[in-house]
Amino acid sequence: MQRICGSLAAAGYQVQLVGWQRPASPPLTPQPYQQHRLRGWFQHGKLFYLEYNLRLFGYLLGQKAATWCATDLDTALPVWLRARLGGQPFAYDAHELFTEVPEVVARPAVQRVWRWVEGFIVPRARLAYTVGPALARVFEQRYGRPFAVVRNVSRLRDEQPLPPAALPGTTISGAASASGYILYQGALNVGRGLESLLDAMPQVAGRLVICGEGDLSAALRTRAEQLGLLASGKVEFRGFVLPEALREVTRHAAVGIMLLENIGLSYYYSLANKFFDYVHAGIPQVLIDFPEYRALNDQFDVAELVADLHPDTLATALNRLLRDEPARYQHLAENCRRARPQLSWQHEERGLLQLYRDLLSEAMASV
Repeated sequence: MQRICGSLAAAGYQVQLVGWQRPASPPLTPQPYQQHRLRGWFQHGKLFYLEYNLRLFGYLLGQKAATWCATDLDTALPVWLRARLGGQPFAYDAHELFTEVPEVVARPAVQRVWRWVEGFIVPRARLAYTVGPALARVFEQRYGRPFAVVRNVSRLRDEQPLPPAALPGTTISGAASASGYILYQGALNVGRGLESLLDAMPQVAGRLVICGEGDLSAALRTRAEQLGLLASGKVEFRGFVLPEALREVTRHAAVGIMLLENIGLSYYYSLANKFFDYVHAGIPQVLIDFPEYRALNDQFDVAELVADLHPDTLATALNRLLRDEPARYQHLAENCRRARPQLSWQHEERGLLQLYRDLLSEAMASV
């Protein structure tokens, strides 16, 4: 959301981003748009969603806007209602297929509620967009309406140009290359393939750095300890890492990891921003063979695709890049460098700005 809000603000719009204050939320940093965090008593479960929606609607009643945008279904009802009361257009930004995330799929009664919300909200949105072509097709098939695509891509930072692609453990022109570690960045939650990745690590010719926390943080640390990966230095948990620091961690990795289990259509059709972060850093990645990733890899060839998350499969793919096929590693790394300009927020924001120009022009014409 910071990228979207920043691009809209840079284009001359006055933007306010509203979120929720979590116990572990880092302090807000200065941005070219307004920011506000709601606070409440609950952080999880049904009471959290009820309180969040009520507090969000109450806050929005005191605000004015030319258009209102909800990100995913958990914010959609109060934002739509505020737009309806004010007679302004409502935009729906679907960062995922919320009704098919694992936490929802596992509870049929909860899924029915969110399906109802989705069926109510999506047809009523004046503008609707999502993060990938496959998800857009799913929404279009469900509701018979167009969905635009704005990929969740990092902004390419040209002020830090990459050195020429180097193999793990080598140097180029006296500059140290990637130090050889495998990087996982993101939430430590169910369905991310992290248990299988840890099980693969005893067979892998490299070490793993994990940046992030989540519901499985304690369980994964216990598993790594039982496998002897912490004592041997094969795995390092770094916890939450702020975005600026994470970019440096990524730049100095040798291989990125992007694994998901097929435990819901939201995961199956996902397009995570870490895919683009690895491309921007110029590092090949080991990637689950899901539709969005296969389509991008067929076009740019920046990753090793794996069909399953068996530890042997993961170990083979990682060792192919880290040790066994240096020419393949070099090829993927060079392709990352060629793909960076096209797979960047600078490219995606053009489409985003055009969507909002059209939306606001249409709204003004109807007044």
